[in-house]
Amino acid sequence: MFDNLQEKLELVLKRFRGQATITEDNISEAMREIRRALLEADVNINVARKFVEDVKEKAIGTEVKGKLLPEQLIVKIVYDELVEVLGSKMNEISFSPTPPTVILVAGLQGSGKTTFCAKLAKNLRKKGKQPLLVAADIYRPAAIEQLKQLSSEIKVPVYSAEGNNPVRIATDSISYAKKFGRDTVIIDTAGRLTIDEEMMQEVENIAKAVKPTETLFVCDAMIGQDAVNTAQAFNERLPLTGVVLTKLDGDTRGGAALSVLSVVGKPIKFASIGEKIDALEPFHPERIASRILGMGDILTLVEKAEAEIDQQEAKKIEEKIRKNQFTFEDFLAQLKTIKKMGSLRDLLGMIPGMDKALRGINIDDKAFSKVEAIIQSMTKQERNNPKILNGSRRKRIANGSGTTIQDVNRLIKQFEDMQKMMKNIARGGKANFLKNFNLPPGFGN
Repeated sequence: MFDNLQEKLELVLKRFRGQATITEDNISEAMREIRRALLEADVNINVARKFVEDVKEKAIGTEVKGKLLPEQLIVKIVYDELVEVLGSKMNEISFSPTPPTVILVAGLQGSGKTTFCAKLAKNLRKKGKQPLLVAADIYRPAAIEQLKQLSSEIKVPVYSAEGNNPVRIATDSISYAKKFGRDTVIIDTAGRLTIDEEMMQEVENIAKAVKPTETLFVCDAMIGQDAVNTAQAFNERLPLTGVVLTKLDGDTRGGAALSVLSVVGKPIKFASIGEKIDALEPFHPERIASRILGMGDILTLVEKAEAEIDQQEAKKIEEKIRKNQFTFEDFLAQLKTIKKMGSLRDLLGMIPGMDKALRGINIDDKAFSKVEAIIQSMTKQERNNPKILNGSRRKRIANGSGTTIQDVNRLIKQFEDMQKMMKNIARGGKANFLKNFNLPPGFGN
């Protein structure tokens, strides 16, 4: 996410290392480079211009005090400005005081709109809501079937009806929700490959009929500035309350995220960061700004872990690590938990400094499958006591897992190294582990 922009900003900000002060000359040169980086990332030209002007004004007018270095000050100013451009704070879904809350979801075909509806339903169900999905896209082949398939996966009901009147389907779904105690109605509307009057009129009619509490526009972040232009067109016809960016895990240049609020005037409420049904995050401007500047996102990583890790089980694992009793059985259980949290590359990228270390390295989530196959080919006794894994046992495990003896040997060696590292962390404590993460002033240290 934002790899190219992150790399370019990092190079520009490096110029302030060793500088004694921030001057008109060095800040002007840096701002020209930052403006170029933003434009290459497909950021709206007016947004890019205002961004560099604001950063320049704040940098020149700020005195470098105490032990604070000019490079730290400029990073902090750029960070603050990024947060401002991205929306300052997270904007949550608003709920109607009188259920059901109606959430209308609009967007072009292929933007990930239907999948987002299911992701949102699961997200709300985790928070104690009783959502109902509504299949109001009667045109796209298999659209209704797709929604039903996703709904069965997340165990949320779908309202659909025969006929060719999406407005009636939407209004009838609200009566259905009231009757069956569903407190949130998520309406998936029809899209087209491009904006056309028929589509816009239909979704406008639905909005007038159901009077949604939230009207969310879903756009593909990979199409850059075009995503913002499309959002603007929808905003002129619909009472938009927020924007959802999808495919932020892909080769996105970041332009949509950095432009949408300034151009459309509506906050980004969610970011879809993968194809899995759990791959949906509330949009936290301060955390995204931190990622863009290569400073990680520990808070999101912790939240993902807390959502998947059983606290009682975590205490047991911690105790085993302290006693050096962590086994392949425990390792397998932890692998399954990590897989639920999302892409390994994205998770590692949330650790400060790790994004830079991983640049250019291919992190393949399929590697998990090979590791799991090797461990699952071990007997329970072997998992709990790896010391008994002699040559013949390793050969049997390799044959059983469809891997090579070298693969098995490599995993065992890596596991032994990991045990040593865990033992050192347990001995040194949390403070000893975290002292390696040195962030600039103002980032929560």
